[in-house]
Amino acid sequence: MTTIEALREAALVAKAWPYEEARKLLKRYPDGPGAKGIIFETGYGPSGLPHLGTFQEVARTLMVRHALSEMVDWPTRLIAFSDDMDGMRKIPPNVPHQDMMHEHLDQPLSKVPDPFGCGHKSYADHNNALLRQFLDAFGFDYEFMASSDCYGSGRFDETLKLVLERYDAIMDVMLPTLREERRLTYSPVLPISPITGKVLQVPVTVVDAQAGLIRYTDPASNEAVEQSALGGGAKLQWKVDWALRWVALGVDYEMSGKDLIDSVVQSSKIARILGGRPPEGFNYEMFLDENGEKISKSKGNGLTIEQWLTYAPQESLAFYIYREPRKAKQLSFGIIPKAVDEYHQFLAQYPDQPWDKRLGNPVHHVHRGEIPPARMPLNFALLLNLVAVASSDDKELLWGFVRRYAPDASPATHPELDALIGHALAYFRDFVKDSLQRRAPTETEAAALRALDARLAALGPDADPEAIQSEVYEVGKSAGFENLRDWFKALYETLLGTSQGPRMGSFIALYGIDNSRKLIAQALKA
Repeated sequence: MTTIEALREAALVAKAWPYEEARKLLKRYPDGPGAKGIIFETGYGPSGLPHLGTFQEVARTLMVRHALSEMVDWPTRLIAFSDDMDGMRKIPPNVPHQDMMHEHLDQPLSKVPDPFGCGHKSYADHNNALLRQFLDAFGFDYEFMASSDCYGSGRFDETLKLVLERYDAIMDVMLPTLREERRLTYSPVLPISPITGKVLQVPVTVVDAQAGLIRYTDPASNEAVEQSALGGGAKLQWKVDWALRWVALGVDYEMSGKDLIDSVVQSSKIARILGGRPPEGFNYEMFLDENGEKISKSKGNGLTIEQWLTYAPQESLAFYIYREPRKAKQLSFGIIPKAVDEYHQFLAQYPDQPWDKRLGNPVHHVHRGEIPPARMPLNFALLLNLVAVASSDDKELLWGFVRRYAPDASPATHPELDALIGHALAYFRDFVKDSLQRRAPTETEAAALRALDARLAALGPDADPEAIQSEVYEVGKSAGFENLRDWFKALYETLLGTSQGPRMGSFIALYGIDNSRKLIAQALKA
């Protein structure tokens, strides 16, 4: 059996969630999708700066797409869709020129000027460019589409005519879901005012479905207006708009957040009214900020992609996004070090795993089957502790410690480690430095530290991490601590200034026995 055959056989029965999702598409097209292939879609509203909640949907959808490619040789496409025709209903607090932005309330995001002055045509273009920049940096294969282009070019016109033709049936789906006062003004079609350029939330009468003509009362003039809904003259309420996209673009798969479960139900009914078939998909749990609140673009309470990449490599971001999509997870700066180290742990395990285990290993999906070698000689947590005790942001100085621990490593041979040192310096500076506070040891702890100092002196400067770790254990066992956790906590708090820390054998080997003995001496003087 060839490697490709073995992979395909394992993929067809793999239990990892991307394969479970891909199997939905095998059932959708038991005889294959034909020349059309499978169309995946992800949706994004550029009403605020892109954060990881928007990025993750593209990343996870591509994981499903890759899983499908390991099962069958079907053509596939991913459409990354921006709803930039949505009216700007409120101003995000984290954008400049708030007064100017308020002047453009209710206008399509594609018509709101760029407050950042970056030369983009609009606020939506600015946010879309940021999202595409990061998607491109990850090497994602996608086709970008904007709502303004699809409506304005007439691409949606034929399906929009169906919406007008079947207007009453769509209203029958939507009205029961609305509050009584909202029912009085609700319309699936939102005209774009030719005078103010605003997206109008007004009742609409269909005059001629095939011609695309609608009538409404302009709230500014209180006069009746008759205009075409085609060619960008209107857009749809988003649940109807979602169904329109599915039908017009032939979407086969789209995932969404758990908060949109009811919307998926309603949009699916409307897609069927329009003669289409709703896509497959699943509902993932939402990311939460450090206070346990849902991340929101308008609040700006989530990490941006750029922020994560300041403090950690991009592989760790994709790794964190892959894991447990149906579980609500915190998305804050505090989870970054653990995500980095867990990524490298799984990467190291991959080569020795059989196919069934490999396909359940997150790194298989992070790297879309092309797994880089595991070459990281020390972890992020250890680097953070090294930066703390070295009290320096000099990268070359830190490399001096690293070479003692890993003699064959250098910036040239291990660029990924060099980058991680840079990330550790940034993370320590912004999140760790001001929180460190070493305390004086108790009498019991001081006696144990003196005993450890003596054992380290006897080991000599070239002792390996395992030998050092063994001596640390022996001191803890004989020093009268109720359990070894108390001993290690004492080491962290008196030597490093934190309640949690690295494997001490590895840390002492990295920092050096002589330097570590100096740390002990400083603690004993406290």
